[in-house]
Amino acid sequence: MAHPTEEIPGDERGTLLLFIEDQRAAIRKTAQGLTEKQAASRPTASELSLSGLVKHATEVELNWLRLAQQRENERRRAPEQWLEGFHLGEGETLEAALALWDDVRSETEDWVAAVPSLDDTFPLPRAPWFPEDAEVSVRWMLLHLVREFARHAGHADILRESIDGTKAMG
Repeated sequence: MAHPTEEIPGDERGTLLLFIEDQRAAIRKTAQGLTEKQAASRPTASELSLSGLVKHATEVELNWLRLAQQRENERRRAPEQWLEGFHLGEGETLEAALALWDDVRSETEDWVAAVPSLDDTFPLPRAPWFPEDAEVSVRWMLLHLVREFARHAGHADILRESIDGTKAMG
């Protein structure tokens, strides 16, 4: 649960980062103690797996960070490869996916701490789901990550309970 600590200030930046981390942790917790096979399993009618959700959340966070930084995303996928972001590929492991997410998390937190203002904006890419020539603020991006991760934390809860009965909330 998102509680202020001495390490994370209670200002707006700290609060937003705390809520993002709370949702990251909820996803990560669902994968604890599972084998690679269990984490990659799809125990529901969905195509989602826990390891795939970890990979997807990592790539989503990195993509938004690179957009905000206005830098090229070194892990960007071509549109026809989009579904590959929802499962681990040959040679990928849950442990490595979690380690990459740690790196992305650290980079996000450092960048957010250094950005002059949460009101700073950056352009959205051309896409049918974004208005043409739209920009969003860093604040909007952080709130979007809370929403994205919260949605997938719920998916992860259902997947984990379907795998072995483990419940996130008791």
